[in-house]
Amino acid sequence: MEEVNQTTVTEFILNGLTENPELQVPLFLIFLGLYLITIVGNLGMIILIMFSSQLHTPMYYLLSCQSTVITPKMLVNFVTEKNVIPYPECMAQFYFFCSFAVAECHMLAAMAYDLYVAISNPLLYNVIMSYQVCLWMIAWVYGMGLLSATAHTVFLLRVLFCKANIIRHYFCDLFPLLELSCSSTFINEVLALSFSAFNIIIPAMTILGSYMFIIFSILHIQSTGGRSKAFSTCSSHILAVAIFYGSLAFMYLQPSSVNSLTQGKLSSVFYTIVVPMLNPMIYSLRNKDVKVALNELLENISFFLTKNSFP
Repeated sequence: MEEVNQTTVTEFILNGLTENPELQVPLFLIFLGLYLITIVGNLGMIILIMFSSQLHTPMYYLLSCQSTVITPKMLVNFVTEKNVIPYPECMAQFYFFCSFAVAECHMLAAMAYDLYVAISNPLLYNVIMSYQVCLWMIAWVYGMGLLSATAHTVFLLRVLFCKANIIRHYFCDLFPLLELSCSSTFINEVLALSFSAFNIIIPAMTILGSYMFIIFSILHIQSTGGRSKAFSTCSSHILAVAIFYGSLAFMYLQPSSVNSLTQGKLSSVFYTIVVPMLNPMIYSLRNKDVKVALNELLENISFFLTKNSFP
């Protein structure tokens, strides 16, 4: 009797964001639009950073490395009757998603420190945020992402899947996968809570500490315009922190037995799709340096086109 139903799962079926047929097409169009905005925005920022030396700062180095690994497969789910994902592809999707999600946590903390230095010590900014410091920040952000993703994936590969293969989610996430396990997942859940606490609480404390010093510095700014500009610069970062950490904490800082996967789908939309789409706008389009760099690039392109139009 022990050998019954022990066939190893070789592929999964993604349940998707909704099972309502009437919502499939509208949701497909909505998320396709969001994905195109994300791609255009991030690629545009990468090109702008490459050609503008004034944007070669830690904040923009970190921003340019963000990516999405969830949306294309989710879009397929809206237009196909059954969205099948092979086991190796599912594990790979989870690995890269986990890497970028954890990196985003620490990136937000790094940007909070970057804002603190820019507002509190503007004259010493280039000294404090040196090239070496920039490299250490990048190494920490993506090092933590790769470390966390590797640990989770290694232990996830040890889990035996021999029950139903329908994942009640629109991508291969940890808790929906553990729900299908027919072996013990105690270590996976402990690991998830431990890493989630570290990767959410530590960066959150860094952000909170940075903003305490930022507020203290802003209160010492004499001009009203200077205070308004400083608060405006911080507001976009605060918005990203609230959306990202709020939705991430709701999904991961609780045991899987308490976590509602239906509510988890909604919260995960924010940190997998909305925040990557907002990144270029909240960090860049409202920034004066980016606007200047964009105007210079457009002027150079216009000059080049004009010069080549009249030989």
